[in-house]
Amino acid sequence: MKTLLKFFAVIILSLPFWGCATSGPKYSELLPALSTPPDTGRIYIYRTTVFGAAVQPEVKLNGEVVGKAIPKGFFYVDKKPGTYEILTSTEVDRKLSLLLECAQTRYVRLNMAMGFFVGHVYPELIDSETAEKEIQDCQYTGAELNVQNK
Repeated sequence: MKTLLKFFAVIILSLPFWGCATSGPKYSELLPALSTPPDTGRIYIYRTTVFGAAVQPEVKLNGEVVGKAIPKGFFYVDKKPGTYEILTSTEVDRKLSLLLECAQTRYVRLNMAMGFFVGHVYPELIDSETAEKEIQDCQYTGAELNVQNK
């Protein structure tokens, strides 16, 4: 009976981690092969924590769905220079506006905060030095891959 209870306890405690990114390559493995198209900039969007793993809202860039807020995951978008709004939505909308310049790389971390019914995922612009340390072990969750031919 105790063994059965322990088994169910392990299953219940591991449920929040089943939605985590586990299949894509890590940022540190993928970075050397990525190229940015000319006349564009790149926005990396990543989530470092598994806190609130069940909360994985869509991430929109200027109203277009570009990915999901998957724990320990990252994706990127290449866009022409301009002003962009990143939006996540659970109980409330959380927005971030940023300016992207040609050949510039921007990093947006998706953070978790407590909500009344559901946790909130909110985007935060992070400086390159900090972001490059935080994103190293995140795994790729996006569809778009611009890989250099070697």
